[in-house]
Amino acid sequence: MNQKEKQMVERIMDTEAIGYAYLYPAAGGQRKEYLISTTPENLANFVGSHFMDARQMIVTDMLDRLILDTTGRFLNRCPNQNLCREILKFLAPIQMGEAKPGEILAVDRDTADEYFMEEDQAVTMAELSMQ
Repeated sequence: MNQKEKQMVERIMDTEAIGYAYLYPAAGGQRKEYLISTTPENLANFVGSHFMDARQMIVTDMLDRLILDTTGRFLNRCPNQNLCREILKFLAPIQMGEAKPGEILAVDRDTADEYFMEEDQAVTMAELSMQ
């Protein structure tokens, strides 16, 4: 894992709103998985940046509870209506072409798994050195 990827994971963790995004490509093929910040603005940027290449997106929290899913360009389900309204404040201008998606705090799932494995190893080594 390079330093830029590590810093991105740390930025995602710093938001304290973390989940997983599953992108199903419009052209078919294997789904793509990401660790993502689930702040309203970041979710809007993520969804807005994948209008053309995703037929569906599903975002869950770390416990695999649904945050939102999309069909094409639109939010389909978003159980937390307050969160949905916050997302739409950022997403609507992107959908209407009035704004472009901003920076997206996300890394692919393999990178996230590698980061967490390295963190676990560091903790284990620290514990062993204390004995």
